[in-house]
Amino acid sequence: MDYGLHIADFTWRSGAHDLGPALAAHVRNAEAAGIGRITVMDHFWQLPGLGPVEHEMLEAYATLGFIAAHTEHVLLHTLVSGVIYRHPSLLAKQVTTLDVLSGGRMGLGIGAAWNEEECRGLGFPFPPVAQRFRELEETLQICLQMWSDSEEPYEGAIWQLERTLNSPQAISRPHPYLLIGGGGEKKTLRLVAQYADACNLGVRDELPTHKLDVLRAHCDDVGRDYDTIEKTAMVPMTPETTASSLAALSASLADIGFTANYVFAVGIDEPSRVVDVIHEALELG
Repeated sequence: MDYGLHIADFTWRSGAHDLGPALAAHVRNAEAAGIGRITVMDHFWQLPGLGPVEHEMLEAYATLGFIAAHTEHVLLHTLVSGVIYRHPSLLAKQVTTLDVLSGGRMGLGIGAAWNEEECRGLGFPFPPVAQRFRELEETLQICLQMWSDSEEPYEGAIWQLERTLNSPQAISRPHPYLLIGGGGEKKTLRLVAQYADACNLGVRDELPTHKLDVLRAHCDDVGRDYDTIEKTAMVPMTPETTASSLAALSASLADIGFTANYVFAVGIDEPSRVVDVIHEALELG
């Protein structure tokens, strides 16, 4: 099991003024502890359940650039980008740029977006769900085309690109790691089967075995080998979480086919504690 550190809360004891040095120390500590992936949310306000909306939240791609400069080996990506926040070609260019500058360590996590309150507050369009999924599929197609050798036009129902030139091209081959977040059974998991390298499913009270069965059925429908898709989980860590409980949950996830577990803190204002628990869970196997 590969552990990821998902940074979903930046309200730390160090305070906002010292957030830069604290984040740099946090990600260096995580890499030194053997954590193989670091991700951030793509939101502009804090989410319900993690804290008040007024709590600190950093823009995702600027933050990933900062993290890339303070790490050497970890895989980096959003978990996950809202498709409505950026034009697809800009998103592909941002990921490509960070992949080049990080030496091939940048991926893309993406989803259909859901936070209407945040969008209304900041003036982002928030189209109906069917429209957001159409945007998601075209964004996946545009990103994959821009990460390929093709410079041909792209003609979609929503977006039209006259030339999909992308230079410099991403270092990661055949393209940056592509993960789709969410467990929607009719649309999200179908898009995973059709386009993605990985899925990401939240884990709360029970293992998402049924979601994997749905994903397998979609793979059969589109002619995709189910085993070529990485199954990743997102798991909360509270002040009560222990290394042994985290290791036991990870073992249960591994038993049903998961290979990576992204851990995020809830109610923990000292980031070193999160790394310490994950490190101990790694040592427990």
